[in-house]
Amino acid sequence: MSVCCCQIQLRKRITPISWLSWVLWCSVMLSPAWGYVIVNSVSWSVTNEVEEELDSSSNEEALPALLEDTTSIWKQSYPASVYKEDGEMRSRPVAGRSKQISSPSRMFSYRRESVKGTDSITPQEQAIRTARFLTHYNSWGFLATESTQEKIQGVPFGNCLLVSDGPINNSTGIPFFYVTSKDNTVTDLMKNSVASLTLPEAEGDFCRKNIIDPEDPRCARLTLTGQMVMVPPEEMEFAKQAMFSRHPVMRKWPRNYEWFFMKMNIEHIWLQNWYGGVSTIAVEEYFKAVPSKE
Repeated sequence: MSVCCCQIQLRKRITPISWLSWVLWCSVMLSPAWGYVIVNSVSWSVTNEVEEELDSSSNEEALPALLEDTTSIWKQSYPASVYKEDGEMRSRPVAGRSKQISSPSRMFSYRRESVKGTDSITPQEQAIRTARFLTHYNSWGFLATESTQEKIQGVPFGNCLLVSDGPINNSTGIPFFYVTSKDNTVTDLMKNSVASLTLPEAEGDFCRKNIIDPEDPRCARLTLTGQMVMVPPEEMEFAKQAMFSRHPVMRKWPRNYEWFFMKMNIEHIWLQNWYGGVSTIAVEEYFKAVPSKE
């Protein structure tokens, strides 16, 4: 009542603009929301259970587990297969399981699917097959030579080159190349033909789908060393099929670069495909094997 009387007494002495300001000020003073400011339209609900746990926690290490959202629509980006497997595991009744977590249970691990008929293969035989697999299915590799360039003479020099060991249905295990003498790598090979070729599994889908870093030992990589030589006339037709069937764009490369075919005569083979060091593979066993990932 006193506020209204005050408004009536002041109406004669204030302008319309001042009157509006006065009304707004009075509304704010009488509002039950006094002292609150809306800073964000998004709200987060915290259950009493989580609130009690947060209050009772005295160290920061416990916070990530307590703050894990088991009902949120926001999920970390992992392969769909991981969530599928995790969902199937949750659907099975397990005694004594009081809390379910929505995050994948194997976010930093993976398993290789078993292949029918490979249970009796020894680790060394599997390594040999993996080596042939990497040689056949990699479309490019990293070739290292001894540099002949003036400023870095004698220093290892690396280059990425397209590679093929044969058409998709005919693996030979021998890396073929289509190169030009205008390339520094080829210039190096003309003086010292010894080179090493690294073929990574990271190029395929396996490491990416299983969230494995290319440098992780589980993401296999093969290194071949040997002599780089020009393809002899009797192998020229096969070299063309090997390279052009896997890299059709090569047919359209400028002819004035004087392209020609080379291959590597393999002398040593190293494979890294698991923890525990590098496997050495005998060249004879390598050429006998059939390409297989398992």
